[in-house]
Amino acid sequence: MHELVPRRPRACGILGFSIAEERAVFRIALFALLASSTAFAQQCGDLAAAKFRPLAGKETVDLCKVYGGKVLLVVNTASKCGYTPQYEGLEAMYAKYAERGFAVLGFPSNDFREQEPGTESEIRDFCTLTYGVKFPMFEKVHVKEGSAHPFYAGLAAASGGRYPSWNFYKYLIDRNGKVVADFPSKVTPDDADLVAKIEALLGAPESTKGK
Repeated sequence: MHELVPRRPRACGILGFSIAEERAVFRIALFALLASSTAFAQQCGDLAAAKFRPLAGKETVDLCKVYGGKVLLVVNTASKCGYTPQYEGLEAMYAKYAERGFAVLGFPSNDFREQEPGTESEIRDFCTLTYGVKFPMFEKVHVKEGSAHPFYAGLAAASGGRYPSWNFYKYLIDRNGKVVADFPSKVTPDDADLVAKIEALLGAPESTKGK
């Protein structure tokens, strides 16, 4: 009779698959993750890597994760400026278009004649109590050329080098995170050209490039 030789058990990984099978699963998962990350970065465009605290808040907000895929109007604000009443129009615009994938992002700045001197808590209370602001407001930042926060430097670079020249300068960003237009402070939220551009972007689908 032939002596029976016990078969060596198949080596298994931690998931119960064979080592070869587990490596194949890992490669597929890694490929999917990289593809997802690439698509995510494409969607975020100029928002990529931008993180800010909410006004008077503590935890940072990743603009790409929260606002990627939306049409955005980015505005540097001030509480003691002749253009401060634009808060009312910006809030009305936000309320009108928010459900269609639009948001106003406000960034207080004290860069222009120190017209935003208050603390973040004071700014928040002023905006809420005076103008009923509900659109997202973020921490105070520098926006002027030479001292601008990297996010604002990126917006300016994407706009042909045009930095905010005063309070309530506006950058319009499409659903793919690209700056498509910028508007000087005197352009009000109900300006016909601004409104037309926003409505056109809201009607445009996200880019399918790379998909």
